[in-house]
Amino acid sequence: MADEAKAKGNAAFSSGDFTSAVNHFTEAISLSPTNHVLFSNRSAAHASLHQYQEALSDAKKTVELKPDWAKGYSRLGAAHVGLNQLEEAADAYSKGLEIDPSNEALKTGLADASSRSRAAAPQNNPFGDAFKGPEMWAKLSADPSTRGFLKQPDFVNMMQEIQRSPSSLNLYLKDQRVMQSLGVLLNVQIRTQAGDEAEAMEEDEMVVNEPEPEVAEEKERKEKALKEKEMGNAAYKKKDFENAIKHYSTAMEIDDEDISYITNRAAVHLEMGNYDECIKDCDKAVERGRELRSDYKMVAKALTRKGTALGKMAKVSKDYEPVIETYQKALTEHRNPDTLKRLNEAERAKKELEQQEYFDPAIGDTEREKGNEFFKEQKYPDAVKHYTEAIKRNPKDPRAYSNRAACYTKLGAMPEGLKDAEKCIELDPTFSKGYSRKGAVQFFMKEYDNAMETYQEGLKHDPNSQELLDGVRRCVQQINKANRGDLTPEELKERQAKGMQDPEIQNILTDPVMRQVLSDLQENPAAAQKHMRNPMIMNKIQKLISSGIVQMK
Repeated sequence: MADEAKAKGNAAFSSGDFTSAVNHFTEAISLSPTNHVLFSNRSAAHASLHQYQEALSDAKKTVELKPDWAKGYSRLGAAHVGLNQLEEAADAYSKGLEIDPSNEALKTGLADASSRSRAAAPQNNPFGDAFKGPEMWAKLSADPSTRGFLKQPDFVNMMQEIQRSPSSLNLYLKDQRVMQSLGVLLNVQIRTQAGDEAEAMEEDEMVVNEPEPEVAEEKERKEKALKEKEMGNAAYKKKDFENAIKHYSTAMEIDDEDISYITNRAAVHLEMGNYDECIKDCDKAVERGRELRSDYKMVAKALTRKGTALGKMAKVSKDYEPVIETYQKALTEHRNPDTLKRLNEAERAKKELEQQEYFDPAIGDTEREKGNEFFKEQKYPDAVKHYTEAIKRNPKDPRAYSNRAACYTKLGAMPEGLKDAEKCIELDPTFSKGYSRKGAVQFFMKEYDNAMETYQEGLKHDPNSQELLDGVRRCVQQINKANRGDLTPEELKERQAKGMQDPEIQNILTDPVMRQVLSDLQENPAAAQKHMRNPMIMNKIQKLISSGIVQMK
């Protein structure tokens, strides 16, 4: 039963319904509290919901239950990353790599955690103290070489930003006004053109902000890089991949602050089948994107592209775990429908591969026989467990589905029993046991007409089946019992309530012709005799009688 709940959880996770996945995995854990895989799966579901504290708790439990399982440390690291506990994340990934040094998911996780840690680390500037406090403004105002700068809004904004974050000083050192101000604040003589101009200004003179040469150069550099990118795009569309790589590489050299050049080059490598190069570029884009604090959508795009390359490689290596891990990381950056679709496809491919590797009809037969023994002993939950294993080993065996349907019927799990019986018939429409199982479920659900139809359909394939013949006999008895009015008031009330929910019954009762027929049955015997000769009307009347809506006296 825990396996059933786990399977439901996996299906919900694959469809993106992470809340339901958590509920199913929780149910499975209650049935099998020492199964480390269940805690690992629930940790992943919590992480997808950004419930990182819960994900961390489950990941710790996973490692506690199975300390030599590398994937547990991958879950632990991902939870720490979600909580921005980057050192702990790196430590978790490192421990996992000690167990499985070739695990790509752990390698990627460690690189990502390390990259984030470096990006988050404060970058102290030795000159930061010079910009603190109101004394800075007093010094700049008192010095003739910087006094004029204070009338320039962009300069004031820069100085305020440096006060707030001294580490940002390095970003503004190309501005001659900042360099001149730094000299004044440090009592060091730094003469610049900007300082000479400011000294000559009168305090009440309107300052015209001329574009700095560096700003113009920066703009020209970025435009040049964009032109290279456009030429790369044009070459890519023409499938001229060599030239596309050349142009993207040139754009990267000109402007290393735009990671789209890197992701574009990765796309070319992906198209060419150079998956290792594609992955390297994607990792570089993610790392650089963290350093530059680039748009999270661009980082997610790089991770998705890496996942695609890993997916191509997984078709040969048969290892879909790194693919799934990478797509999940991309989704934590940006929940993109295309990435979610790719994640679902990777999880489906992994599941199909696992089923193929698990396929073994001989073991399936052994498990089915074990289930039969437990069924004879009336140990139905144990029988279900072995029949489920038999189905996993050989999903095309109708006998396992038939037997499990019988177990579910004994346990009162009618929907599950009906589903297995229908699957049995789907796999082998000539297998009479499937019809007897389905008819039994319908009989217990008091759907006697439906059960009758099922038994009769089965008799077409096996006219001598005693089980099917007995089923027909039981249905006839119940239908006749209703026709004779032998039902207890409670049974009649229950049957009528169920019948009124049947769309076919509702259509009959709202049909004007049938309303007249029912009226004639009570008030006009001659007309009623005429109606009884019409097979279609008789079938509808029989339906009403079977449901208890109409009672014959």
